Amino acid sequence: MAGVDTVRAMRQRRLGSSGLTVSTLGLGTLTWGDAVDHDTAGDLLVAYHEAGGTLVDTAPTYGDGLAELWLGELLTSAVPREDLVVVSKAGLHWHVGERHVDSSRRGMLRSLEASLQRLRTDHVDVWLAHVWDPQVPLEETLGALEYAVHSGRARYVGVSNYRGWQAARAFSILEQARIPLLMAQIESSLMARAMDEVLAAGNGLGFGVVGWAPLGRGVLTGKYRHGIPADSRAASRSFPGFQQRFLTDRHRGLVEAAHIAARGLDVPAASVALAWARDRDGMSAVLTGPRTLGQLRTAIDADSLTLPAEVRSALDDVSLG
Repeated sequence: MAGVDTVRAMRQRRLGSSGLTVSTLGLGTLTWGDAVDHDTAGDLLVAYHEAGGTLVDTAPTYGDGLAELWLGELLTSAVPREDLVVVSKAGLHWHVGERHVDSSRRGMLRSLEASLQRLRTDHVDVWLAHVWDPQVPLEETLGALEYAVHSGRARYVGVSNYRGWQAARAFSILEQARIPLLMAQIESSLMARAMDEVLAAGNGLGFGVVGWAPLGRGVLTGKYRHGIPADSRAASRSFPGFQQRFLTDRHRGLVEAAHIAARGLDVPAASVALAWARDRDGMSAVLTGPRTLGQLRTAIDADSLTLPAEVRSALDDVSLG
């Protein structure tokens, strides 16, 4: 498998106030089984591991189960399982092209058992409720997380795509059961500022925040400045509308701001966007979902970039404008 020429020097952070440490750049597997084929997935994981990366994020919905299945194969053949913090989720699935949410105890635990089989492991390091489910009492959903910890199927638990108050409520309920809410995942980029309230909750309560789509679903790289490339996610049938919300005039201004900063620092715009999202106060890590080794290399290189205070301040102002 191909690798990336680098040293194992990726920076590490603790998840909130816990003792669990992860690399600040996580590897997301959303496109495995779709835009990323089996061999490329292996190359990406090996290269990420060789660069010192430790956080790998997956879910049953990614590649309709193929992401977990391939990751399970790779953890028994290419990368030592003990070197990685494996995160998976439950509560969301797709059927006949439609999105379905089921965060009931039965649905969550059935999903977990299937994930463990695909991953070829008896536990995940972190297990998340994938989305907020207004149809199921939160106590029931969190009861499934509690059972997963007590049964040894999950070392830690958390939530994904919860608003700040929702994550805080989940933290409080789990605290009563003496189960720490370790992680909250939320979309986090110059284009998506809903993470601000989640970061505030995490800072106040002590759970870690992990941001997904730090590149604004790819828009902040600049690839859509002059149209929609045929090989991009925006042109993919598997991700209809994924980028559309970020292709407005206001968002084009954010893209230009990131590119101005990148030119001044002599780095790719993707590096600026990653560094900005990664170093928000309270952010433990950001997830990148590369489709090629070149994209992964750019993300790894960005790990060494710290934005000057004046650049960060300028980007903050533009992002909030």
